[in-house]
Amino acid sequence: MSELDNFRAEKDEFFRNHPQSPLTGEQKKDFQGLRYFPENEALRLEVKVEEFPNKEKFAMQTSTGGAQTYSRFGKFAFTVEGTTVELTIYQSENGFFLPFVDALAGKETYPAGRYLEPEVLPGNRFFVDFNLAYNPYCAYNEMWSCPITPPENRVKAAIRAGERLFHE
Repeated sequence: MSELDNFRAEKDEFFRNHPQSPLTGEQKKDFQGLRYFPENEALRLEVKVEEFPNKEKFAMQTSTGGAQTYSRFGKFAFTVEGTTVELTIYQSENGFFLPFVDALAGKETYPAGRYLEPEVLPGNRFFVDFNLAYNPYCAYNEMWSCPITPPENRVKAAIRAGERLFHE
């Protein structure tokens, strides 16, 4: 079993049994595990981030009508299935955040997008593993408040890695 398989099994166990699971009691009764794309080595990336000179703070809207404070940290580009994609990494007091919506949104992935927490590496580089892309908790239960992916991180390419739609 790979490290990613172990991670996914632990996450399923958390969703199934933990009191802080985003699933309702009713959802847990029939829960068979989350759905994922197969592991995709091509979407496990070390990227060079072009830092923005002015990291002005802004309010990222949430699914419940509120807002969370982030700053635009920097952007990076990569190629997926022959298409060049550019994404912005955001920063808050809790660390770095990479929300994105891809071409599969609403069909194979959550319509409002998926999230990642990129890992900082030396030299303005980040480790971005799309195999770890996950649905926000509001994908399972509307009681949760989730940041809404900004327009600049809505891309036309399909990113076939990470978590898929919870329900068909």
